[in-house]
Parts: sequence; C-alpha cells; structure tokens
Amino acid sequence: MAAAPPTAASSIEKSDFLKLQNGSDIRGVAVAGVEGEPVTLTEPITEAIAAAFASWLQDRKQPDAARRLRVSIGHDSRISAKTLQDAVSQGIGRAGLDVIQYGLASTPAMFSCTLTENEDFLCPVDGSIMITASHLPYNRNGFKFFTSAGGLGKADIKDILERAASIYKTFTDEDLRDLERKASQSIRRVEYMTIYTSNLVQAVRKAAGNIEKPLEGFHIVVDAGNGAGGFFALFLFKQGKVLEPLGAIASGSQFLEPDGMFPNHIPNPEDKAAMEAITKAVLDNKADLGIIFDTDVDRSAAVDSSGRELNRNRLIALMSAIVLEEHPGTTIVTDSVTSDGLTTFIEKKLGGKHRRFKRGYKNVIDEAIRLNSVGEESHLAIETSGHGALKENHWLDDGAYLMVKLLNKLASAKASGEGRGSKVLTGLVEGLEEPAFAAELRLKIDQTHADLKGGSFREYGEAVIHHLENITVTDPKLQKAPVNYEGIRVSGYGGWFLLRLSLHDPVLPLNIEASSQEDAVKLALVVLSAAREFPALDVSALNKFVQA
Repeated sequence: MAAAPPTAASSIEKSDFLKLQNGSDIRGVAVAGVEGEPVTLTEPITEAIAAAFASWLQDRKQPDAARRLRVSIGHDSRISAKTLQDAVSQGIGRAGLDVIQYGLASTPAMFSCTLTENEDFLCPVDGSIMITASHLPYNRNGFKFFTSAGGLGKADIKDILERAASIYKTFTDEDLRDLERKASQSIRRVEYMTIYTSNLVQAVRKAAGNIEKPLEGFHIVVDAGNGAGGFFALFLFKQGKVLEPLGAIASGSQFLEPDGMFPNHIPNPEDKAAMEAITKAVLDNKADLGIIFDTDVDRSAAVDSSGRELNRNRLIALMSAIVLEEHPGTTIVTDSVTSDGLTTFIEKKLGGKHRRFKRGYKNVIDEAIRLNSVGEESHLAIETSGHGALKENHWLDDGAYLMVKLLNKLASAKASGEGRGSKVLTGLVEGLEEPAFAAELRLKIDQTHADLKGGSFREYGEAVIHHLENITVTDPKLQKAPVNYEGIRVSGYGGWFLLRLSLHDPVLPLNIEASSQEDAVKLALVVLSAAREFPALDVSALNKFVQA
C-alpha cells in the first residue's frame, strides 16, 4: 500500500476524517485496485489517527511516574495489516508513548490486554488498537480502540477523528521522517496471544472441575475463514492454542492459515456459504461440534454433529439457556431483529426476561451494563450477528469466549455423567419456536432524488417509518409492538416485520418472519403500501419479493 505524499495534507479536510467513522469503529479503504473505491486510509492518515488516540488517552490517563503510557497494537489477517501496524506505531511513538506490537491477534485479546496483570508481557496496557474491518472485503481495513473500561463509544471516535484532522495538517516531510525514527525507539514485540489462549483453556478446565483434559475424546472442527481465529485449533506463530491442550481432536479443521484475500469464503457466521462450509466439515469428519469465527474473532457460531446450525436466534437461545442455568431470572439483552419465538423461549421456558434493544453490538452491551447499574440483573448481551458479551467476562465482546461457554457445557456434562456430544447443547434449545419463513430486504434511499428536497436521508427514512406507523394503527389485523427502540415493529398474519433505519447507510432494512411465505407476503404488502408514497425509496426488492 503506497503512502500518500505528505504534501497532500492540505487537501484532506476534517470532513474526510469524519467520514471514516463507522459507529464505534473507524473503517476505510486501505488497498487500491477496486474501481470506485479510492484509498482513504493512507499511512499519513493512519499515523494522524494513532497520534490522536494517544492524545485522547493522555487526556484521560495519568501516566505512572515510573513508566510511560503503553499502547498495544494487534491486527487480523488483512493484506494491509502490517503496513497499517507500522503507521499506527509511528503515530503512537510520535506522541511519546510506548508501542507494544502483538502481530496477528484477535479483537477480544486487544481488550483483554488492558485488564491482564503480567509485567512479563508488559500488561496491563493503558490502551490498545485492533487493526481490522471485520468481514468486509480485502481492500478495507480499520481500527477498534480499547481501554480497561471497554471499547470506545461513538463520541470518543468522533473526538479522535477531529483531533486527527488537526494533527494531519501539521505533518511535514521532515516530521514524517522523524516519526519513523522516534517510533522505532519505542517499539517492543510481545506474544500476548499465549496469555489470552491460556485463559480460555483454564476457563474450560475450571468448569469441568479442574480436569486437565476435559474434552478428551471430543472431535471438534474449526473454520477460521483465513482470518485470525486459527489459534483455536492450530499452533500459529507461537500464539498458543485452545482445543489440543483440552484433549480434543481438531483434525478436519479448515482455513486456519491467515490469508487476507479470504480465498475460501467470507469469514462471517451470517454468511450462507461460510455456514455451509463448516457444516460440510462437521459431517465429513463425523465431528461432535463445528465452530466458525469471523475475521477478528469477536463473532462466532457453531454446528452440531447432525449439521444443525447454531447461529442467530438458535445461538442466542443456547447461550440464554446456559446463562439462565447459572443466573436464574436474569435479563437477556438482544438486538431488535430477534424473533417472537425467542422471546417466548427465554421468558416462558427458561424463566428469564428478554429485552429487545437497538441493533449494534455496542448498543446491546451498553444497555446490559445500564440495566445492571439501575438494579436489573443482566448477564448476557448478544446480537443475531454472533456478537456476544457476558458480565462474567467484563462485557468483553468475544466470539472465542462464547464458544468456550459451549465447551464448558460439553466438558461439565461429560464430567458429571450427564452425557456427551453435541446433543447436550441441542437439547438446551428444544422448544424454541422458529419461523417457517424469514427474509431481510434492504430498501435504499436515493440521496440524489429531488424528493429529498435538500433534507437528509435520515429525515426521509424517519418519514417513511412514521407514515407506515400511521397505516398500521388503523388496521385491526396488525399490532404495533408496545415497546420498541428503533424503527417500527408490527405483528400480524402469524408473523412480524421490523422496518428501521440502518445505523450508518441510506438504507431501510426490512426484516420479516412468518409461519408461511404467503403470510410473509401479506406483511410485505403492508410495508409496500406505505413505501410507494416515497419516490426516493427504491422498492424494487420489495416488489420482487411480493411478486415471487
């Protein structure tokens, strides 16, 4: 990835930096070559962002008199990772902070290192940066930031980008050369993943009564999608591993080697091809369980021995069953698109409480933290995407730890003689009512259309939702959800729909679940009747759905 010349600094405005914000992350194009996608994460821009994080951190943390503030840097398998790691290191070093490079790492590990107390591994660090763009295409990359308080929020990211814009304008040719010299003096390298994986192994052993190899005899296959999750099954770059020390057989695991071109499938537990790949691996190897991770291992899903997928609502139901065994009556916080059947399962069968909140993993986690702060016990926050966090794990959004909870269940059931194999897990989700038909459609808002009249796509989208609400309240066959935190959720015709604004894009995602495709079409027609009143809204996907 070629760096933009320093003389380009004057052409980069604050608005260009702010465009890199993606909720509580930063994301941009880091590799040239895709038509219509110019590089937005150059090395100088990256250095400015890193220096801005250092400035933000210094404003909030008083350095110990005995040492400088420390910032750790990790990355996933993307092809731009090492280039950006060097640029981030220069930006942190420029600010006079110590740089600790972890190399290939997972996002959860980058939060964990702010909590670990082990001076041999230079922990805890004061802040950390994960270089990742999750499951996005190979040419993208970005940053996630952590302190011991957790991941940074939207307001923090905006603050950092505003600081970065100001810092960038000060860069000169000589300054950029000085950055490289200063950074090289403050960089150290640590194999932190050995600590992180050791903690996962110890968690499973503890759950099984401190048995050394509690998974002995289990055959578990892992699909890392050529991302950073290969450590779960394979010893990579001295990083340690999880399954083998616990006694499990991991043969048949696939796509463990890091490859930022993702040649086999998108590393995404929501992707159909990815789930088909891990399902095939389970069946071909006659494995007890299959585990799949996204690129940076903050999301995951599983497949049982029969090839049944344990993702989305099923994963939430399974995790809810495990958590509610440990904490009866606790509140499970999910995102807004979870099914009505899941609510019934959590509340009627498991005896818990279900709080359906906004989409966005940080929104879900923050809501669970808020509930605890006001006296309502919550131990699990989880999205249908596979993001999940537990109170016992510092609300760390950790796909590997979610899978450890499943392994804990397998190991403890075996140790107590309750049974073995994935039936122990699938038995926990018996009784979950699942829709016969489910669909997600994306209705795009054309921001160039005259109907917007100079307004924002958000205002336009809200107008669509408000109009739909007016239609539904007059229809006796429909019932608006009494409590809903984004968009409009309506039940009727044996199912439900949710129309909401995307968190970041000019899109209105529409989720529909029903007992049949015919009933799903009836719900879609309700939305279509409202959407037709808005010419800037592309309803072609909706038209195609109802006509099919």
